[in-house]
Amino acid sequence: MPKSFKGRVVLATQDGHDEWHSRGYFPHFDGHGLTQHVSFHLFDSLPQSVLMRWREELRTRSQKEADLEWRMRIQNFLDSGYGSCFLKDDRLAEIVESALLHFDSQRYFLHSWCVMPNHVHTLFTPVAEFKMSEILHSWKSFAAHKCNKLLHRSGRFWAREPFDRYIRNRRHFSNALAYIEDNPVKAGLCEKAEDWRWSSARRRLDMRPSGVLFFDEML
Repeated sequence: MPKSFKGRVVLATQDGHDEWHSRGYFPHFDGHGLTQHVSFHLFDSLPQSVLMRWREELRTRSQKEADLEWRMRIQNFLDSGYGSCFLKDDRLAEIVESALLHFDSQRYFLHSWCVMPNHVHTLFTPVAEFKMSEILHSWKSFAAHKCNKLLHRSGRFWAREPFDRYIRNRRHFSNALAYIEDNPVKAGLCEKAEDWRWSSARRRLDMRPSGVLFFDEML
């Protein structure tokens, strides 16, 4: 099996909520061994003026309704291709994808990913001794240094805050994986998910004959 994609799934067994904390708008969870859907984006892809306007517009809605609308607006805005979109450059997209895959099966199990022009989606399960935040910092730090060097620039490359959600159950996992791999199609960048070069969807068909069990076949 190629090192680049393991197709493995590990779901957390603990139900403790002692590590909940808030980073401004929504709660985040950074527990050990929890499967996570984490998205991070370029520094100029989501202007603060837009976020401030949305917060004001959603202020009177219920928390659940506001959460759903907030996530939808963010993803639609990112998919519109705002900002420098540095990751349209295949050289930079390859750097990011290589960072994601480098410690796969050592620090985490990477189930799905997609490198879009101005943001990145990942679905992964940390190995017990590594936290989601540590893994994410490693990805972003390595990729930022390499990409800035290639672009002959300095300064911030990524936005500070990611968007993360831990996976609750089998259905949530399947929906997250499908969303990640279909993102280029939804954004109008390709016709089929497997056509997008910087995504797990392109590798998944090649992996299927290996006998690896995917999530829907477990249990």
